[in-house]
Amino acid sequence: MRTTILQTLYRMFPFNLQGDCHVLTVSDAIRISCIINFYGRLDLLQGVLCSLAEQQYPKDRFEVLLVEDRGGTEAGSQMAADFSDRLQIRYLPLDKDFGQMGYSRNYGLACSRGELVLFLDDDTVLLQQDFLSQLDRLFVQYPAVDALVPHGHAAWSCREDRYDYHDPYFMTSRCTAYRRQVLQELGGFMSAFVGQEDVEFVTRFTIAGKISRNCPELQYFHPPLLVPNTRKPRAVGFSFYGLRGRYSWPVWLLLLANCARHAPLILLPGRRLKEQGRFGIGFLLGVLDGIRGNKGQVYG
Repeated sequence: MRTTILQTLYRMFPFNLQGDCHVLTVSDAIRISCIINFYGRLDLLQGVLCSLAEQQYPKDRFEVLLVEDRGGTEAGSQMAADFSDRLQIRYLPLDKDFGQMGYSRNYGLACSRGELVLFLDDDTVLLQQDFLSQLDRLFVQYPAVDALVPHGHAAWSCREDRYDYHDPYFMTSRCTAYRRQVLQELGGFMSAFVGQEDVEFVTRFTIAGKISRNCPELQYFHPPLLVPNTRKPRAVGFSFYGLRGRYSWPVWLLLLANCARHAPLILLPGRRLKEQGRFGIGFLLGVLDGIRGNKGQVYG
């Protein structure tokens, strides 16, 4: 239903579906690029790098790009060096626009060489040693599919209270793979996004009629969403407000309403509902910051 509504509104009120990244066609392409964006949290980053180093997939067929925010750190660079004998790895300290996840994703994407691009979070862990082999096989098996969405599980061990909820097939950069061609066609991410840049990209992906496939064969761990305060969702709301000049207004309003729809849940019992409600409230505050032109409230 959501896809039908978005595509109908787009036909009535079209706009440019291009993001901000010029994705090159590379002559020395390898099969898979794994892009991980991070800052600090090296204990978590080590987990995803270990799961990549254990892959039963030819090392010369995939690369790992580590994009570290805020110009990078010596510790982050050393982590890349520590895995250089097990992975074809490149360390990319972010050069500007610190804290903007859209730009950070685009930075890694612009440096990648893979025919397939797998976006990962630093706290994602692949659960199978043949994850990349199966990913490759599935893209070959389904040539009409533009993106593969693995099955996600909540990582209890990362949270003290060990509550278990997770949308198993959420199309997000914590673990989603795309054909390079679709990333080129849609121009990657919107650079100014602080968070949920993947949600915005999937909106354009859906409007453009691209095809994704949920893949129970592919499994990963990722911590469930926690919203301890409204700072991050407020920044996300401000980012989505900034789309007003790029999206047509009916699609933009629908997107704002969709992101804020959980705000009333803050009044209901249960931790999951309150986490969702807190995000919705923070998102609305960020939109109000945008209306007031008060950017300092978001990034301060």
